[in-house]
Amino acid sequence: MSSNEYSIQTRLIHHKHKTDPASGAVSVPIQPASTFHQEDLDQFGEYDYARSGNPTRHALEETFAELENGTDAFAFSSGMAAISTVFMMLSAGDHLVITDDVYGGTFRFTTEVLTRHGIEHTFVDMTKVEEVKRAIKPNTKMIHIETPSNPTMKVTPIRDIVALAKEHGCLTVLDNTFMTPVLQRPLDLDVDIVVHSATKFIGGHSDVVAGLAVVKDPDLAGQIKFLQNSFGAILGPNDCWLIMRGLKTMHARMELSSRAAQNIALWLTEQPEVNKVYYPGLESHSGYDLNKSQADGPGAVLSFELADRAAVKKVVEAVKIPVFAVSLGAVESILSYPAKMSHAAMPPHEREKRGISDGLLRLSVGLEREADLIEDLKQAFKKIDS
Repeated sequence: MSSNEYSIQTRLIHHKHKTDPASGAVSVPIQPASTFHQEDLDQFGEYDYARSGNPTRHALEETFAELENGTDAFAFSSGMAAISTVFMMLSAGDHLVITDDVYGGTFRFTTEVLTRHGIEHTFVDMTKVEEVKRAIKPNTKMIHIETPSNPTMKVTPIRDIVALAKEHGCLTVLDNTFMTPVLQRPLDLDVDIVVHSATKFIGGHSDVVAGLAVVKDPDLAGQIKFLQNSFGAILGPNDCWLIMRGLKTMHARMELSSRAAQNIALWLTEQPEVNKVYYPGLESHSGYDLNKSQADGPGAVLSFELADRAAVKKVVEAVKIPVFAVSLGAVESILSYPAKMSHAAMPPHEREKRGISDGLLRLSVGLEREADLIEDLKQAFKKIDS
C-alpha cells in the first residue's frame, strides 16, 4: 500500500520525509545553509541558493502537496505572503472577483495594493452564485474564495463557483485556513490554487508565522515558483521544521477542537446574552448542508454576537481561559474582536455591511476541557448585566 492510500490521519505522520535517509532520525533535518557548493560548472545540483530552494523547505512543500492531493506546494513567510504572491499572478487591467467578508489583511491588499497596480476587483457575496456570475467581466482572471469565511462563517458552494470560473476561463483560489486538508481538500473539487495561513491550525502552537500555497497543475506550479523566487518571501528552515512538527498532531487537534466547538456553539445559542451564533455545524446555519457536502466537518472556529461593544468589553475582561489575541487555530483557545483585530483594516461601514458588528466576537476553540470553557464563558456573561 502506497502512502497515498492511507487516510490523511496516517499520512500526516507517515510520509516520504518521516525519517532522515542519512541517519534514520525520526525528524526532518534543519538545513540552515544560505548557499550550496556546486561540483560542476555546467550542471548545478538541486540546490544553489536558499531563496530558490532549501532541503528542509522542500520536505515541507513535498509533504504538504501530498496532503492536499496536489503536485506542488510552496512555503511562504506568512499567510499574507502566500496570498499576495498568488495575487501577483494578475496583471494590470485584470479583474479579481473576491468574497465580500474576506480576511482583513486580504481586503487591505486587494483595496490598497492591487489597485495601485491597475488590477480591478469586485466584492461579492460568494454564497450566491448568481451574484458571482453577474460580477464576472471579460477581463476577470481570478475568483478568490474563503469558506467558511472569516468571521461570519459563510459557506461558499465550491463546486458551483469552480464550474462558473471554468466557463469564463478564470482561476479559482481558495483560502483553506479554517479547515486545513484534514477537513476540506479543495483541489479534489477542482479549485486551481489553495492557500493557507499555516500560522493557524497547521502549525497549531502559536509559535510560528507561515503560509502555504498548493496546486495540481504544472503550469501554475511554474508560475508560483517563479514568483516565490522573485519576491523572496520564503519560509526559513527553522520555521519549516516547526510546521512539519505541527503536522504530526494536526488531525488530533482538529478533531478534538472541532468537537468542542460544536458543543460550545450549541450552548451559545441558548444564552440570552448572545444575539446570534455563526458556526456551520449548527443545523440553523444557512450553509449547514452545503458544508457537509464539501467538507468533513465544520471546524473549530465560531463567532457570536453580543449586544454591543460595551458587552464585548465586559466579557473580554472577565474571561480567564481563552487568550484575547489576534490569530486562531492554536492549542489554547483564542478570543478575538474582529472589529479591532482581524478586520481593523476594513472601514466601519464596510464591516457593518458584512455583518461584522461592534458586538461580534470570534472564538477559536483550543484543547482545553470543554466544560471548563463553557463555565468560563458563563461567568463572563454574568458580568454583562452587572
